[in-house]
Amino acid sequence: MKRSILALSLALIGFGISAQTPRLSLYEEFTGETCPPCAATNPGLNATLLSATNATKIVAIKWQVPIPSAPSNTWSLYKTNQAEIDWRYKAPSAGYGYASQNNASSAITSQGVNSAPSGRIDGQHQWVFGATSDHPTYMSNAIITTAQSYTSAFSITMTRAWNKTCSAVNLTVNIQATASFTSSGNLVFRTVMVERLIQFSVQPGTNGETTFEDVAIKSFPSIQSGVSMASNWTIGQTQTFTLSCPIPSYTRKKEEIAFVGFIQDDGNKKVAQACRADKVPLPADALAGIAAQVDLTCSSNMITPTVVVKNDGTVNAITALTLTPYIDGIQGSPTNWTGNLAIGSSATVVLNPITTPVISGAHTFTCDVDMLSPVYNLTKNAMKTNYMVVGNYQGTPVAEGFVSTTYPPTGWGVINPDLGPTWSRSGITGGFNLTTESTKYDFFNNTNIGDKDELYLPPVNLLGSTNPILTFDLAYAQRTNTSNDQLEVLVSDDCGANWTSFYYTAGTAMSTAGSPVTNAYVPDPLNPTHWRNEFVTLTGFNKPNVLVKFVVTSDHGNNLYLDNINLSQQSTVGIRNDGAKENILMYPNPTNGVVNIKMNTSNAGMSMITVLNNIGQIVYTGEVTLNAGSNITQVNLKGLPYGIYMVNITTGNSTTHRKINLTNQ
Repeated sequence: MKRSILALSLALIGFGISAQTPRLSLYEEFTGETCPPCAATNPGLNATLLSATNATKIVAIKWQVPIPSAPSNTWSLYKTNQAEIDWRYKAPSAGYGYASQNNASSAITSQGVNSAPSGRIDGQHQWVFGATSDHPTYMSNAIITTAQSYTSAFSITMTRAWNKTCSAVNLTVNIQATASFTSSGNLVFRTVMVERLIQFSVQPGTNGETTFEDVAIKSFPSIQSGVSMASNWTIGQTQTFTLSCPIPSYTRKKEEIAFVGFIQDDGNKKVAQACRADKVPLPADALAGIAAQVDLTCSSNMITPTVVVKNDGTVNAITALTLTPYIDGIQGSPTNWTGNLAIGSSATVVLNPITTPVISGAHTFTCDVDMLSPVYNLTKNAMKTNYMVVGNYQGTPVAEGFVSTTYPPTGWGVINPDLGPTWSRSGITGGFNLTTESTKYDFFNNTNIGDKDELYLPPVNLLGSTNPILTFDLAYAQRTNTSNDQLEVLVSDDCGANWTSFYYTAGTAMSTAGSPVTNAYVPDPLNPTHWRNEFVTLTGFNKPNVLVKFVVTSDHGNNLYLDNINLSQQSTVGIRNDGAKENILMYPNPTNGVVNIKMNTSNAGMSMITVLNNIGQIVYTGEVTLNAGSNITQVNLKGLPYGIYMVNITTGNSTTHRKINLTNQ
């Protein structure tokens, strides 16, 4: 603690106790495209830096360092600006090199930044301002406020203007001393061009990160030299200069370009003041992507996507475009479009056929759209959508309780055209409160009224002598008495050319919660009546090539949960938890070891009971003799690890699957 107080005191002295100007602090993060912890840390860090509380207190520069290793691909965020990044993070013998100690009690064992992610505030360790270490996880509102509280001896204004062709930005920088200041080494003004937001269709590195913020892409005249300043300043002294900053060819979006400037004392690495000239719109032509669509495919390994683009410019028609598609992140052959897209008008572009995976389930299509002439914007947008592939029709039953964390489950598909709130896996509630897993549709956060999202079951072969049966557990609450969220079950036997509706519910009729719920709805864990079981006969679809999907239409109401979705011929039963509607009742559930199974049967016979753990291993098996009428048998699970188990009860040619929760209560 004494060391921290001393460090704070020294920082205050270094910034000048007579300073008169409020400080804008500089945050430098050393992150990387091959760094898994960076990908996990950056979303939270960005939210902290950009919050309303902190946006006026601190500006950021993100240096994409080659830690733990340099990207192997020939192009990367690091390699496009490698010389400047290397100089900024490496030891003084090879660069600028911030000291790498992590906290107030550790000794300096090396120079330079040797771990990622790592952060510096105003050229100093984060712990100088109260953080536990230099890891960005420890950044907080309080730390930023502490750093910004030290006034500065300088005020800076930085103004920017596009040149006529939008190929460069002209900067004018004015520095004025508001207090006397003497540097301990060379005093330098450094200017860094950043892209405020970069979004890739495919990760540029190996850590899965596709969204980057405040990335350093070039410095002017260079990060090493900067612009020299006098070492001694008196109140009222000024310095003004201009910089011409050409846009590098590897820039993703010109409209995301901003500039961060800062005064740094190279003798002690401290930053005396920072400023930012933020991004501004391009003055003329621009392109907007509106939508992308890929049709359901059943019998081909080729798809033909369509993309809608709009001329959002104010000056010229757009006459040429290049559209580069990606399927599940793998690039396909570009489509070149030529025509005359007038200002404010839209065009639908049909892409060249693209090879698609044939594995059943949902796949992802993305498309980068580049405007060839005029070239004010480079990459304008990256449109994205999901589509469904039918590779084969599996046998039944489909019995899904969403126990696995993989979502959507294998062979299933989620179609979310607007990329907004959609279907997801819930790990906090399950059918009739017997488990904690289900699938949820987020009506509560979906403000797009009329938005339709789809949940596809795996393609199935329902050929047989009887009509197929679909059953599922449902829980839903309205937000208000007039909320009219909708759920429909549609079935097709011709690859989606035609759909037949077998089930529809909405609003009050869909609700299981009774009265409306104003907060985000979760079924009451103490009230199993918040769930009900639905039974749907798919008359006429005992066929070999059947598609079934749940379709929701949002009215911005409240959440919907589905669980224990079963699709089969009538002779087979999958997962069901509604004991009141079956001839099999299992209790208590949860249990601390002994579970009672009550079975009602009209005829005497035998039943086989099998219990499996969550990886499919059989942990109990037993045969029960049944008399006509009511039968109760006990199964002892004591000694098994706590968790969720599957209980299979087979009588004749019918099998019922149940989940049992083994706890220590």
